[in-house]
Amino acid sequence: MEARLNLYGNRLAAKIVKHVNSAGREITTSTLPAATQELVKIRASQINGCGFCTDMHTKDAAHAGETAQRLHLIAAWREAKVFTDAERAALELTEQGTRVADASGGVTDEAWANAAKHFDEDQLVALVSLIAVINAYNRMNVIVRQPAGDYRPGQFG
Repeated sequence: MEARLNLYGNRLAAKIVKHVNSAGREITTSTLPAATQELVKIRASQINGCGFCTDMHTKDAAHAGETAQRLHLIAAWREAKVFTDAERAALELTEQGTRVADASGGVTDEAWANAAKHFDEDQLVALVSLIAVINAYNRMNVIVRQPAGDYRPGQFG
């Protein structure tokens, strides 16, 4: 399988991805816990059917020390006892923020209030931004059918 478009070899694509990556770096250096960041990226990627991002972020999370058990249970986080209340709040916000078109009201006040109980304002900004950024990456990769499976942790620096 080959991608429909080479996002890594096209000059315009490189410029655009550079800006998205810049936003991603700001989120990475925020006080939002790194483990939570990876859970959010993985869950949104699963929902969006982005094999490339799911491959990347599960491998990066494992490389950073995330357990196989938690990685295997992300899609079933509601029934799993291995996630903290803060992680659950982030995962709920991720699901609702990723599926905004599926819900007439978008993100519920309950999901927002629950996230706000666990994260300060800067962390909420990082969380909302992360959900938006990973959804942008997912959509780019799904649209061009970016193949999955060959990613190596740290491949993109």
